[in-house]
Amino acid sequence: MAAPTGKTYPRIIMTSASSTDPAAGPAADSATTIDGDLGSLPIGVFDSGVGGLTVARSIIDQLPNESILYVGDTAHGPYGPLPIAEVRANALGVMDELVDSGVKLLTIACNSASAAVLRDARERYTARYGIPVIEVIQPAVRRAVAATRTGRIGVIGTSATVGSRAYEDTFAAAPDLAITSVACPAFVSYVEAGITTGPELLAVAGEYLEPLKDAGVDTVVLGCTHYPLLTGVISYVMGEDVTLVSSAEETAKDVYRALASRGLERTAAAPPEHSFIATGDAGQFEALARRFLGPEVLSVKHVDHVAAQYPTGSLARITPEMIAAAQRAATRPRISNFVGQGASAGRSSGGSLL
Repeated sequence: MAAPTGKTYPRIIMTSASSTDPAAGPAADSATTIDGDLGSLPIGVFDSGVGGLTVARSIIDQLPNESILYVGDTAHGPYGPLPIAEVRANALGVMDELVDSGVKLLTIACNSASAAVLRDARERYTARYGIPVIEVIQPAVRRAVAATRTGRIGVIGTSATVGSRAYEDTFAAAPDLAITSVACPAFVSYVEAGITTGPELLAVAGEYLEPLKDAGVDTVVLGCTHYPLLTGVISYVMGEDVTLVSSAEETAKDVYRALASRGLERTAAAPPEHSFIATGDAGQFEALARRFLGPEVLSVKHVDHVAAQYPTGSLARITPEMIAAAQRAATRPRISNFVGQGASAGRSSGGSLL
């Protein structure tokens, strides 16, 4: 681990009630006691590529005063075809660095990553450090249950998401539902290539969605954040009577609830700053991001690791015992060395958490 260098900033400590259930939704979370202005920190949004921009777009629309730090792990994505263990390793690696860089909330804007690491992420970041973790599966399930008229619901997703059965497990809490799940792995490749229409894509969609039509579903969950960019072709194949459910808007509502319940809303009068990082080809990512998200994407930076842009390492030196001590002596600010990057507190020097 590299030695700390650069400017010194007050260490920000966030504590929460020890009885908080990391698996519970944001509405069940208790208020958080904060030492420092965490509200000014950005919301971390993470995906394996550009699909999570649909979630970022909804967050920006519903919370226009919040800053976004978006990471597309394009060097390792898409995650859908990867084994669950590899998805888990990639996702936790990026999220460790995001948390360590100084974000006030994590949004897993990737169904494959949500299926692979959600419980681990909430134990790792919420239970230990008080950082809320919002994902995309539960919000989509809630919306689908409310939308269905017949109880026959379809789920389309990547191979990793469908194979994990995360949606079936979440739907199990609601009675009298018939769930039909279909993996549509090629959809992500089309979106990542910027292809959202055309006869070839239409033919692929027809083949993928045939089992859902045979099952007579009246609601389809777009179980990948890339898929809302294909709503035109999916709706055309499924028909106008079938409701398509995207988790983006519902996920943004959960982000709002998590911030409001903890008093973490950004109150600064200055315009928010949005940052976009790609671990792969920044140029390709930027072109797609501007097309799918809009003018908020001014530029995209390439990094081999998030740590290259936001040096990490502070959380690796924080133990549960240190957190408990900080909670007992919250009036005494902890001091740690951070690399100075503008006015952004919470960015430190060193290696990653892994």
